[in-house]
Amino acid sequence: MLIRIVRMSFEPTQVPAFLALFRATEHRIRQQPGCRFLELWQDADNPAIYCTHSHWDDAAALNAYRKSALFGEVWPATKRLFAAPPVAFSVNPVL
Repeated sequence: MLIRIVRMSFEPTQVPAFLALFRATEHRIRQQPGCRFLELWQDADNPAIYCTHSHWDDAAALNAYRKSALFGEVWPATKRLFAAPPVAFSVNPVL
């Protein structure tokens, strides 16, 4: 399993637009092959910072999603709302 964290800083005025976009597409992301889990976190100190936390079968599943039409729709729309570049990383659980 691969865990993906993406930390995104938004312009405060753009937070409602991001939340609407996320709510409109989260079910479709969860239905992507290999996606096992997806949730949204909000920073405890800065309400304009959010993180997505997702679980994927493996890097191939995540990369397939990143090449999908859905990602091509969601990511550009999300990027337009950023106040700063996102920070994204993948980790594997230590068993």
